[in-house]
Amino acid sequence: MGQKITFNLPDLGEGLTEGEVAGWLVEPGDQVKLNQPFVEVETAKALVEVPSPYTGVLAERHASAGDTLDVGAPLATFEIEGAAVEGGSGSAKEGERTPNLVGYGARETSSKRRKRKRETTATPPASAPIAEPVTPPAEPISPPAPPAPTSPAAPAVPAAPTPAPPKGPALAKPPVRKLAKDLGVDLAAVVPTGPNGTVSRADVEAAASASQGLAPAEAAGPAARAGGEERIPIKGVRKATAQNMVASAFTAPHATVFLTCDVTGMMDTVAELKGREEFAGVKVSPLLLVAKAALLACGRHPMMNASWDEAAGEIVVKRDVNLGIAAATPRGLMVPNIKAAQNLSLVELAGAIGDLTATARGGRTQPSEMTGGTFSITNVGVFGVDTGTPILPPGESAILVFGAVRPQPWVHEGELAVRQVTTLGLSFDHRLIDGELGSRFLADVGRFLAAPGETALAWT
Repeated sequence: MGQKITFNLPDLGEGLTEGEVAGWLVEPGDQVKLNQPFVEVETAKALVEVPSPYTGVLAERHASAGDTLDVGAPLATFEIEGAAVEGGSGSAKEGERTPNLVGYGARETSSKRRKRKRETTATPPASAPIAEPVTPPAEPISPPAPPAPTSPAAPAVPAAPTPAPPKGPALAKPPVRKLAKDLGVDLAAVVPTGPNGTVSRADVEAAASASQGLAPAEAAGPAARAGGEERIPIKGVRKATAQNMVASAFTAPHATVFLTCDVTGMMDTVAELKGREEFAGVKVSPLLLVAKAALLACGRHPMMNASWDEAAGEIVVKRDVNLGIAAATPRGLMVPNIKAAQNLSLVELAGAIGDLTATARGGRTQPSEMTGGTFSITNVGVFGVDTGTPILPPGESAILVFGAVRPQPWVHEGELAVRQVTTLGLSFDHRLIDGELGSRFLADVGRFLAAPGETALAWT
């Protein structure tokens, strides 16, 4: 009989106080290895796979999917062989290294993760219950009525066969699994319609409505039915975003300036870069050149890459531009940043932006990528919006907004012509940036985008 040790929820970021259990990757009774991810926890900054601190057996889970735990609260109990490492944060076996709880090491690809999940759930452990006990009905059940005879003149037409659910464990995201649990839907019996054979939220609601004889909207639960409204708990990224925006809006006096400019040269350069061999493996978009223009302008105007330290009574000018890119994700708005972006070539910057946005939308941004930003860009043009007045990320002095690029009549070289035009906006902290500095910075960005040409090609 091995020794049982309880593992508490660690601080998965910098000063985080709580986390929500998004889903368990192993079942009680399953064998786990040191540093094997065993649970997904959603924090205010990221969705993180927590590695096992031991090699042994997952004996008990102290929370269910959807539960919110404070940092330091019991998360799981492990049964291990041998003497435990003092403090409960290492392996029980001599010579094994302690797990990496900050950074989480190299991450698995989604295909490997799905394969591992299938392998660990293919055979239920002996200790896992096979089915829930059935409560006997309060009244005796009447025998089924005999089927009505069919008319000889109208033979019965066989109904179209119902698609059978795939064999093996159902593939579904943690929020969908939680919804299925709340509605009492067996995921294994649901026919998936989502990408790659995953069960979607609509699939669960349809299955619930079919079993209860309700419309899908009614099957979604009392929150969606009561008074025609839905109440969504404020937590995770949405809660953190709200707190940060309120703190920023009521701490830093915001000011915004706008510039409408001809970016035909930028669009021509984007088309040219797409045809170059060195850019074959990365995404080239107008945002790439906007980011490069902002980095150059920060170099010319260092105060744009600064922060206001109220406690120390100082303005802190940062040497590195940790460039934040606002990304709309299923979990809400996230602004991960590229560290020391000013040192990257144009090809490297393109790859970094592509990786950053893909990771954010996939819900795999690490806490370290969400902290330490110094200057940010938000691209509202992808939604067809011309411009906006964004709120500063906390601790930053400025944020650049990039609007939609549209063909418009423009006076070019003394004549009226149709040109590619956009509107840039710059919100800044008026405590350390005055209108002149903000305007000069924005004008420099506009001048570069008007004619990036050979300058941009030299950075490749």
